Amino acid sequence: MAVTIQLPADIEQRLRAKTPDLETELKEAIALDLFRRGKLSHYELSKMLGLDRFETDAYLKRHNVVEGSLTMEDLNEQAQTLDRVLGPVRR
Repeated sequence: MAVTIQLPADIEQRLRAKTPDLETELKEAIALDLFRRGKLSHYELSKMLGLDRFETDAYLKRHNVVEGSLTMEDLNEQAQTLDRVLGPVRR
């Protein structure tokens, strides 16, 4: 999905002067806000930002976000990743 934000030209120019990659910063701000409000899981945040689990953890730490419990989706995704990396484990 592509999102377009209309900004007055002078504001856009000022923001771009201070933030060369404005689009990425806005995308990250939206993703982080959705995560904080419980609209995105850890896995979905990782996917949206193109980060692995550990990079996402570091990203959240840099933004002072203390994460609660993992969701079932996160746990299932981690189990699938472990199965791919280590091979199926008998349960």
